[in-house]
Amino acid sequence: MVDLSLLFLGKADDADCMRALEFCQKNFTSVTYCLGKWGDPLPEYVKNWQGDYVISYLSRWVVPEYLLERAQKASINFHPASPEYPGIGCNNFALYEGAKEYGVTCHHMASKVDTGKIIAVKRFPIFAEDNVETILKRTYEHQISLFFEIVTIMAQGLALPVSPETWTRPPFTRKQFDDLFRITIEMDEAEVARRIRAVSYKHFQPFIEIHGKRFEYKSVDQ
Repeated sequence: MVDLSLLFLGKADDADCMRALEFCQKNFTSVTYCLGKWGDPLPEYVKNWQGDYVISYLSRWVVPEYLLERAQKASINFHPASPEYPGIGCNNFALYEGAKEYGVTCHHMASKVDTGKIIAVKRFPIFAEDNVETILKRTYEHQISLFFEIVTIMAQGLALPVSPETWTRPPFTRKQFDDLFRITIEMDEAEVARRIRAVSYKHFQPFIEIHGKRFEYKSVDQ
């Protein structure tokens, strides 16, 4: 166990987050953690933290700059997408664009989301039969694998890797993501098919917009 202090921010009720947190607790002498859901406020005890590392793993918070500055060694995030897809809705945009490859990224955190220098990337292929569910499954498998690789390096007291890769575009916004669900009568069959493939997942489904009004989309299989 290395004598370092760490702040771990993750997603509540997530098996991979618990594996990641437990790994940190076994390898660092001091681990402060917070697991939350979308909309949860950042707890007060976290706001007073200072130490060596901040790790964000599927965290529901944008880490404030003052916390990033309190990490003496590094503040890192494990982003569930390759550098071609920063921001929100990453796997959805990859499917929409017909990408042949996807992945996960570990990077230093900066004040602006998904812009910090890249530490490491893991990639995997996207197949024609893939959808949101299958992409997410492989993404999370690669993400936890990359986590163990990078945090093991940290626990050994070694310097973090430096990747030659860079982010290739500005982060996708919530507005762009929400617009991906929109289907209109002006769109051709190919465009509609691309959007349906890109966003259909459990209760997340596209909607049809006609003259400014929204209608529920239902496939022929429903």
